[in-house]
Amino acid sequence: MQNDLTKRLMWGGLLAGVGALTSIVANRLATEIWTRVFKEDPPVG
Repeated sequence: MQNDLTKRLMWGGLLAGVGALTSIVANRLATEIWTRVFKEDPPVG
């Protein structure tokens, strides 16, 4: 893996994947907290 472009592309893909996963987990956690506090589904928007 000496090609700098390949490393940059792999890094970008890894960063995007981790970012997407973090976003999904944060959304689920926020939904769970909202549901427990207000005993209703969170607003959509």
